[in-house]
Amino acid sequence: MIILITGGARSGKTRHALTYAGAKNPKTYIATAELLDEEMRQRAERHRLERGVRWETIEEAYDVSKHLLRLRGVVVVDCLTLWLSNWVLRAEEQAGRQIESLCSALRVTEADIVAVTNELGWSIVPDNALARRFRDYSGLMNQRVAKIADHVVLMVCGISVQVK
Repeated sequence: MIILITGGARSGKTRHALTYAGAKNPKTYIATAELLDEEMRQRAERHRLERGVRWETIEEAYDVSKHLLRLRGVVVVDCLTLWLSNWVLRAEEQAGRQIESLCSALRVTEADIVAVTNELGWSIVPDNALARRFRDYSGLMNQRVAKIADHVVLMVCGISVQVK
């Protein structure tokens, strides 16, 4: 089972993803953010405390696919947009291949996956070429994951809207 949860910033995506996991076990949370500053470290610690001890947390900024291939139970990947950003900034020329690798792993994993992503194309057009390319990669990634997902949920103001 693959569920893709999308929406804007602070729309309730992560909360909805964790709620979906419910009573399923084992529970794994893959955090893709790189903790590069104090604010991000504090945010990550707050989220870790909110999840509690029933969750295994894996901090993985790049190789999410290898974890998806070995994990069982329910896995929340939070978030695909940050994961893609990591790749675009590290090696933009590999972004397309990494998206395909992710989709391949999603197709064969034995875990139930709840993937969180952001809708970036609903805002202003970015003022620089790299940001526009990232927005485009993000839209393509979201399309590819949504295509193979069993369910797609759009979060709006904390309200879930079933898209697929």
